[in-house]
Amino acid sequence: MRTSDTSTPTRAIIIGAGIAGLACALRLRAAGLHVTLLERHAEVGGKIRTIPSPAGPIDAGPTVLTMRHVFDDLFACAGEALDDHVTLVRQDTVARHFWPDGTSLDLYADEALSTTAIATFAGSTAARQFTRFCARTRALFDAFDAPMMQAPAPKLGALTAHVLRHPKLIPAMAPLSTLKSLLKSSFDDPRLRQLFGRYATYVGGSPTHAPALLSLIWQAEAGGVWVVKGGMHKLTEALQGILVAQGVDIQTDAHVDRIEADSGRIAAIHLSDGTRMGCDVLVHAGDPRALATGAFGASTSHVAAQTGKAERSFSARVLSFAATPHGPDLAHHNVFFNCDAEDEFRDLMADRVPENPSFYICALDRGQHKAPPDLERFEIITNAPATPETTDPEDLDPWLHQITQQMAVHGMHFSPTPTTASITTAQKFGQMFPASMGALYGQTPHGLTAALQRPTARTQIANLYLAGGGTHPGAGVPMATLSARHAAEAIVSDLTSTSPSGRTAMRGGMSTA
Repeated sequence: MRTSDTSTPTRAIIIGAGIAGLACALRLRAAGLHVTLLERHAEVGGKIRTIPSPAGPIDAGPTVLTMRHVFDDLFACAGEALDDHVTLVRQDTVARHFWPDGTSLDLYADEALSTTAIATFAGSTAARQFTRFCARTRALFDAFDAPMMQAPAPKLGALTAHVLRHPKLIPAMAPLSTLKSLLKSSFDDPRLRQLFGRYATYVGGSPTHAPALLSLIWQAEAGGVWVVKGGMHKLTEALQGILVAQGVDIQTDAHVDRIEADSGRIAAIHLSDGTRMGCDVLVHAGDPRALATGAFGASTSHVAAQTGKAERSFSARVLSFAATPHGPDLAHHNVFFNCDAEDEFRDLMADRVPENPSFYICALDRGQHKAPPDLERFEIITNAPATPETTDPEDLDPWLHQITQQMAVHGMHFSPTPTTASITTAQKFGQMFPASMGALYGQTPHGLTAALQRPTARTQIANLYLAGGGTHPGAGVPMATLSARHAAEAIVSDLTSTSPSGRTAMRGGMSTA
């Protein structure tokens, strides 16, 4: 943003129109920049994507919103209200869980209701253990929100000092423990250990290797889960509509072939059709590994170099389909556990697709205070390893048969039976998001300091910035949206400090440039 009356607004280009790219575009436009948003696919949304069906578009990515305040803040920065653009339905039932022995457990947005449900499910001791676990994870979430998630570039030294100022955090963190070992000491009932261990998969990790600190992820759901009426894609559609109305240039089917640097700064990007687009600021809102591996040319291959070597997070197999369900009553969020969690994560850590996975079923048309239609939309997700391969595997028929058999153990089946045609594999994710190796969450979350190894918004190149689930503060829709705020704030701060007058006139959140 330039302060001279005769100058034109700063030109910002954003590569990638996933949730981070959309959010960054909104914030930069609100700050007065001229913004061009480039998306290599035909639609915006990134991993928030759909496939067509006789029942309408079906989500094939994230399914619910948590940390709603992140999105209220995003829309407010553009002078808009979230509720004016999408309909959110808060879920009383956070998730419904099923085990092969026929038992089931609902967890609720109301902790007291969850405690009562656990007492009925596993006894009074389990209920007391759950209460202690909630207190522990809530303390961790509250303690690390500001210095970690909200901080643009957290440092180990600052975090260590923060912990030392609050010594009660040290036993709560269990710094020498994995999530698995923490849960073993927290719950006597193995079903509860299995349930809360699955939260490691929310960031693409295994409870056997993820740090105990990741137990705080439970609090993201405990703080509230919202269904977006119509599907998660309605959120990205709403953001796209606001951006177009505010003059952002959104170009789809625009593949960036090369980033051009000159004198240590980004000068332009080159599209695969030969178009050259100059810019003052460039934001890469995709997997930063694409930069590190030279996918955009040698001039940016030193950026986020750690991502080129770091182990990748898990991926998934996603089955999206329309059908009529038969069997147990489903909530919006449903988890069907296998008999042996150890077996599943042993396979994943060995880069094998699990032979007997737990699986998540999202009933997209439920949890909206009305009866679902006869033909419902469903999304089934299982964990899978990331892979450098790009050709779809040959085991999809036996894999789907295995999943169908596991559902039958729970008394669950669908009419018509879903087919392999609607499966998104790790290999397909890799094709859609080049250089990601199909990993859905960037780098692995394994190791106590893994969260500090992610790239942050600023890079070694002064006018190149990063956003997205592969950057700080991490994966997931709220985290990727926060990364966009970090990038936009860094850009505005840097432009202000380097402008000729040393300041930028702001009015109502908009630049006067």
